[in-house]
Amino acid sequence: MRMRCMCLVIHAPEDLRLEEREVDEVGPGQVLVRVGMGGICGSDLHYFNHGGFGTVRIKEPMALGHEVAGTVEAVAADVTGLKVGDRVAINPSRPCGACRYCWEGLPNQCLEMRYYGSAMRMPHVQGAFRNLLVCEATQCFKVAEGVPLSVAALAEPFSVGLHGVSRAGPLLGKRVLVAGCGPIGVLAIAAARLHGAAEIVATDIVDEPLAIAARMGAHETINAAKDAGWVARNSADKGSFDVMLECSGNQRALRDGLEVMRPRGVIVQLGLGGDVSVPQNVVVAKELSITGSFRFHSEFAVAVRILNEARMDFSPVVTQTFPMSDAVRAFQMAGDRQRAMKVLIDFAQAA
Repeated sequence: MRMRCMCLVIHAPEDLRLEEREVDEVGPGQVLVRVGMGGICGSDLHYFNHGGFGTVRIKEPMALGHEVAGTVEAVAADVTGLKVGDRVAINPSRPCGACRYCWEGLPNQCLEMRYYGSAMRMPHVQGAFRNLLVCEATQCFKVAEGVPLSVAALAEPFSVGLHGVSRAGPLLGKRVLVAGCGPIGVLAIAAARLHGAAEIVATDIVDEPLAIAARMGAHETINAAKDAGWVARNSADKGSFDVMLECSGNQRALRDGLEVMRPRGVIVQLGLGGDVSVPQNVVVAKELSITGSFRFHSEFAVAVRILNEARMDFSPVVTQTFPMSDAVRAFQMAGDRQRAMKVLIDFAQAA
């Protein structure tokens, strides 16, 4: 008889259900993980609040979630390097390894990517918000003793921040602006700090996330909604920032950032928004570089290693934890920027 597990399944906007499903059989190269903690991502919130984002829409019931960590319960006979009882962070990214971009060393651009909890494909790729998950052993990265699973669950969003920083080039001695202090923004601050940035300035329009940005390493925080003069102070002599990590997806934040960038500065766009207009004269005159940053690949292993080595305190990012049975309230809380940063679901409490 097949095992069964409890899953968090989205059916329509604000229609999130706790459902029982069969657990996949453990095949060659696979492991069974009892999921302990999972973080609610911005994309999960889009599915919960709006049924999707852009042209991506839920067309069938889909288990959500891709930021998870847990404990190995079973391993296939051919799996080495993992054993029952190991605590692991799970990489939700599953590139095909065979398309042109995988062969070119760009697996995050894979044409056949299967990323947990994504409605971009049909049938949808079911997510990892479940208390039992069968995955490839290669997706699992060991979590060190003493590192809480709540911190290990940050490996995925931290990987996004690390990849964004890598797109900016060397940060050693640079002055860095981080616009937007949601989970990706504050973890990008941590990544910039670890990469040797000399000064990190964070901007947002809400005070509460700025307080967490300061705890994660920002040297200065600015509420752009209250401080109308911050752009003028930082744009003298053609600007004062070497790098901007734009994590808000907001047009005003991007345009203000262009004003305060030094000539030949680099803007990395991590935040997702709609179409925005860019003043081409500023980009041309300052010889600015604008580059995108999408997901990650090799950074996941780096993220787990940094979390394992406790190089800095990541606990301020986690602001609330809810049992799986109270997932709807967890999602509602995750959308409140004044009260929540990263909201986790505890999958040990399934009912």
